Amino acid sequence: MKRVFTLIFALAAVIGAQAVEDNTVEIVFNGNNVTVTKADNIAQYVMTAVNGAYVTIVQDETAGADTSGEIIYSLSGSSTDGSFYLGGSYKATVILNGLDLTCTTGPAIDIQNGKRINVSVASGTENTLTDAAGGDWKGAFVCKGHPEFKGKGTLTVNGKTAHGIWSKEYVEVKNCTINIPSAVKDAINCNQYFLMESGTINITSPGDDGIQVSYKDEPPVDAEDTGNFTMNDGTLSISGISDGKCIKASGTITFSGGTQDFDKTNIEENATTGIQSVKTTEAAEGAVYDLSGRQLPQGATPRKGIYIQQGRKILK
Repeated sequence: MKRVFTLIFALAAVIGAQAVEDNTVEIVFNGNNVTVTKADNIAQYVMTAVNGAYVTIVQDETAGADTSGEIIYSLSGSSTDGSFYLGGSYKATVILNGLDLTCTTGPAIDIQNGKRINVSVASGTENTLTDAAGGDWKGAFVCKGHPEFKGKGTLTVNGKTAHGIWSKEYVEVKNCTINIPSAVKDAINCNQYFLMESGTINITSPGDDGIQVSYKDEPPVDAEDTGNFTMNDGTLSISGISDGKCIKASGTITFSGGTQDFDKTNIEENATTGIQSVKTTEAAEGAVYDLSGRQLPQGATPRKGIYIQQGRKILK
């Protein structure tokens, strides 16, 4: 009887250790393997496929956000031959909780979800992402939607094929530290806009630009698709630029605070027209430029022609 109780307690301990909080999927990499544990309340909405340390997760398209809530994916552990792929069409949170992940066939993290992705870099953790070399993917961290990097941990990204971080839509950074010591192309490449609210970004010797921001679509564009780069606070360090620009934006480049540790003459805004300048938030608001990059006097009535305002072409 004593042995039976011992076995029951041991089994209960294992089950308890495997339990995760509601709305959470826990992914733990361990060498050539990965363990995926899903909370019971969302298990039926999360389709999972695992091959070695390669995990593919797709949220069931029939499960609405009001049914399953926002799902949290917590990634930890390490593998030198693995990856994390996330599909679906609902907002999600991806927690990097002490993750060291290298992929030998593509991006380390590939998020093919076009919604807002909250990328939480867990406080006090060190995380590293490295993709394979010589492929046709966009970066070591790839996101079809718009990632918002937050938290008080550190994320290091090594781009072996193209960019370090690539997003089809906007990128926002707050509080966390992002290091990109190597990238074949841009360290960070995104569309719509780039916003740095706080935190630290260290970029070293990218093959092209430090940060490039482009229009998602050709002008005229909607209010969100500005091509603008905005830095409100934090520290941005960019070094080792040889062939590209420290910052290149299809819209405007605005520094309203923080520390810029790079050559601010080596930037390019309104990149589609070749206009180059740096403005504070106050100077940028409502400013109008001609196609030679000259700012019109405030309150002046432009002659007929094409001008640039807030990173967009306008016809007077």
